[in-house]
Order: sequence, then structure tokens, then C-alpha cells
Amino acid sequence: MSAGLTPGGGIKPELPFKPVRVAVLTVSDTRDESTDTSGQLLVDRIKAAGHELAGRVVVRDDIEKIRQTVRDWIAGGQVDAIVSTGGTGLTGRDVTVEALEPLFDKKIDGFAVVFHLVSYATVGLSTLQSRATAGLIGGVFVFCLPGSNGAVRDGWDKVISAQLDSRHKPCNMVELMPRLLEQ
Repeated sequence: MSAGLTPGGGIKPELPFKPVRVAVLTVSDTRDESTDTSGQLLVDRIKAAGHELAGRVVVRDDIEKIRQTVRDWIAGGQVDAIVSTGGTGLTGRDVTVEALEPLFDKKIDGFAVVFHLVSYATVGLSTLQSRATAGLIGGVFVFCLPGSNGAVRDGWDKVISAQLDSRHKPCNMVELMPRLLEQ
């Protein structure tokens, strides 16, 4: 971490691990699956962590295509979490945030804060150029990361992976999954 902060909590290896079904969405006008290095990093890390890869798609920077992909995954009922990479910057073509935040039932405000803390330790003030965000859509966690390999490593390795690990204490997002759609 940065600024002298030391994170609390951690993985308790004696507890049972519960795999999560995670889909990877790459948003890019210039990549396809063969050149999608950030998406591949996510796929490799998801599998190495013991989770199930529930889907992988590369879509163009198009609000409706992004939304439709996420809606289809959620409607299919076979994903617990979606991690997107790309489209969170400040340029005119960066539309992942515009596509997905309006769909959030609840925004996970702390995700952006923590992501920027860990990103700052890696890239300094360049982290200001990211609009990384996260929320819940239909009981599914959605994390939106920048498209760089470094941002994917920071986001997965230092934030998302621990919260999608059922052994992380004092709490984790996996233990919330059965209650996300409570009325």
C-alpha cells in the first residue's frame, strides 16, 4: 500500500475455499482475444486463484454492446462476478463507466478509493486518469478496471482477489452472495 497504510485482514488458509464464477469483459476498439493481454492476465489469475472462468468477451467501446454483454451474463445466471478491463479513462471513446454505472443497483464506493490507493503506489498521480468503479447489478459484482496490464495486476492482485476469496477475514464479498437479492 502507499502513504504508510498497512491493510488489515488477510487470508485464513485453514478455512474452506469457495470458487466464484467470474466473467472477463475487455472493452477495446483495438484488441481482439489474441491481442488482449490484460484480459488474458485476468483469465490466468482467476484460474490460478481456483475460480471458474464463466465467460470471456472482447467488445468495442460501445455503450449498448457493453451493457448487452453484461445483461446477458447476468440473465444467464451463471456468473457471480464480472471484471472488465478498459474504457475507464478520460478520452471520448472511454465509455465503460457510462455504460455500466447506470445499471448499478448499488455502487461499491470503496472500490475506487482502494484501487486508487494501490494504483498510486504503482503509477503515482497517473492514477487520476482512471475512473475505476464497481457495483452490484442483479446480485452480481461488477468491477471495472483500466485496460493496462499494470492496472489489472493492481486491481486483481491487491483488491479484487482478496474480496472474492471466501477465506479472507474479517469479511469478504463471497459471504454476501446469498443475500445480495434480499428484499
